[in-house]
Amino acid sequence: MYVGAVWHPLFILSGGVIISNPAHQINEEIRDKEVRLISEDSGQLGIMSAEKALEIAVEHGLDLVKIAPNSVPPVCKIMDYGKYRFEQSKREKEARRNQHVVEIKEIRMSPSIGENDFNTKLKNAQKFLREGNRVKVSVRFRGREMAHTEIGEELLVKFAAGCSDIAAMDKNPKLDGRHMSMFLSPKSSK
Repeated sequence: MYVGAVWHPLFILSGGVIISNPAHQINEEIRDKEVRLISEDSGQLGIMSAEKALEIAVEHGLDLVKIAPNSVPPVCKIMDYGKYRFEQSKREKEARRNQHVVEIKEIRMSPSIGENDFNTKLKNAQKFLREGNRVKVSVRFRGREMAHTEIGEELLVKFAAGCSDIAAMDKNPKLDGRHMSMFLSPKSSK
């Protein structure tokens, strides 16, 4: 259905029932007997029939949009719906651009890791934490190493101590099968 300068997709179910954009009902889609009408400058125009409200909107060259469908009577506003949707999508894009998604980065080690490799992994974890991500540090045990899980636990505690200035330990080292792991979260900067 083409209304004004905006294309509105309609879906017709078997039985002739029309379902439109679930966000807002506009113009002819509003089938209520009475509506409370608000002008484009947010002034109250009173309670009237939906047909009369649509006539007023057409006279102004704008759309009639139901903004509060659950109130009694439903509230409709006269506005340029295409402009409203454009501004709304701009705000949503801006909000998505400004949000930061926290990821969980994983650092894997073995109980027999060398000192330089340990320091390299520690620097990488610190970098991840400064970026605001959580870090999962895990130690994998092979063969006879399972008899000495305390070595892995000491390694993880040492790792957490190396990151203690910028991170807090969420979960203490925990053995799960052949892996022992812990989680570090960045400290909130206040």
